[in-house]
This record gives sequence, C-alpha cells and structure tokens, in this order.
Amino acid sequence: MSKHPKPNALAWLLLSAIVIVLDQWSKAWVLASLPEYTAIPVIDGFWNWFRTYNTGAAFSFLADAGGWQRWFFTVLAVGISGLLGYWLSRTRRGDWRQALPYALVIGGALGNVIDRQIHGHVIDFIQWHWRDHFWPAFNIADCAVVGGAIGIALFGLFEGKKKD
Repeated sequence: MSKHPKPNALAWLLLSAIVIVLDQWSKAWVLASLPEYTAIPVIDGFWNWFRTYNTGAAFSFLADAGGWQRWFFTVLAVGISGLLGYWLSRTRRGDWRQALPYALVIGGALGNVIDRQIHGHVIDFIQWHWRDHFWPAFNIADCAVVGGAIGIALFGLFEGKKKD
C-alpha cells in the first residue's frame, strides 16, 4: 500500500456524513421531544427511549473526571478520524470491507464530538433492558462506532486468514 490507489475510498466519507446527519437529527428530536431521565417504552420490557447525558466515554468511563475529559475525548476522536481518513485515502474505493467500517467509525466519532463541543456532553437516548438489568443508554453515533470497530476486527481477521 505504498501508492495511493486510483480511485481511492475517500468517497466513503459520504457515509460518514450520513451517519453524522442522522445522529444529529435524532439528538435534536430527543432534545425537543423526550423528557429528561424518564423512560418511554418502545417495546415494553426490552427497549425504552430514555434521554440522558454522558460526559465520559463508553459506559460513562471518566464521566466524573472534572471536565478535562471533554477535550481528551474530542482530541482522541478527531485524531482517530484523521488516521482512518488517511487509511481511506490509501484504500481502493471498491474495498468495502475496509472502507465501510472506517467510514462508520469516523461518522460516529465525529457525531459525538459535535455533542461534546456544543453541549459539553453526549446525548444518549436508546435504552435496552431485560427485567431489572439495564444496558447503558446509547445513540446512533455509538452504534456506528461499535459497528465499525466490529467490522474492522472481523474483516481484519478474515483478511489475515486469507493471506496465511
């Protein structure tokens, strides 16, 4: 991968932009429509809309760190997005197994960066649970990051097996 392929996968950044738009649209809907910290059942006993906020990262990691984490997670997300964007520029456009997960992570990471910079926290609103066991609330950007990370890991494993 020493030369940049022509055409490269930077067109996949359109998917990143779509993720950002859907994420920000859904969060605007949440802010306008859902009360704070009140469960609204979607599928009773399993799925709620639940507007909450996260100043940390996944599972509220560093949520109570005093404020510096806002900038740490912003710099981290922008740095990772930049690296993945560089990798997209070195990926063939048709290599969807590599481009799709990169684009999802970029869109999700930047969607949450927008929240951190505008609101000082990330807006979460999807809550899954089983009886009294609740999964931490999340949002569309989180889904994109997790889906992209799983794709990077899975397709990386499959590529490694093919090359061996």
